[in-house]
Amino acid sequence: MIIILVIIGVLVLMFIGMYNSLVRLRNQVKNAWSQIDVQLKRRHDLIPNLVETAKGYMKHESETLKSITEARSKAMGADTVANKAKAESTLSGAMSKFFLVVENYPDLKANQNFLAVQEELSSTENKIAFSRQSYNDQVLFFNNKIQVFPSNIIAGMYNFKEEEFFELEDKAERAVPKVDFS
Repeated sequence: MIIILVIIGVLVLMFIGMYNSLVRLRNQVKNAWSQIDVQLKRRHDLIPNLVETAKGYMKHESETLKSITEARSKAMGADTVANKAKAESTLSGAMSKFFLVVENYPDLKANQNFLAVQEELSSTENKIAFSRQSYNDQVLFFNNKIQVFPSNIIAGMYNFKEEEFFELEDKAERAVPKVDFS
């Protein structure tokens, strides 16, 4: 009788431990996503300052500025990880095009306000990349935990679902940049 009670007690403790582990991992995924969200909001807040600074110099580039504004609005309105990743890829593409156009405006490139916002944006992009990596690591840990035996049984019983990775949509963003010093 004692042996049966000990076995039941051990099984109950294992069950509780696995459940708590799943909850902790799910919360770590949510926390990692909130870190990405903070950096994306910061990015979204910096873009209007960059556009406003550039407007005075880039009178003939209204289409480029408009595409950034539209991409920013879509990115801010995205609701799922996949939609957010797609919208952010579009925004990154618009920003890349913008910075290519900026090369044609030496006065703008020398403007202190523009340089300050550009530096802040560059720093934010690095933080986004770091946060994205951290988020994807947490998703990997969580998804592995809900797929492996025996925690997959508990995950199924309590409706733990796999989380989505924050992946790049745009194949161009995955490409290695070409460096040419000639």
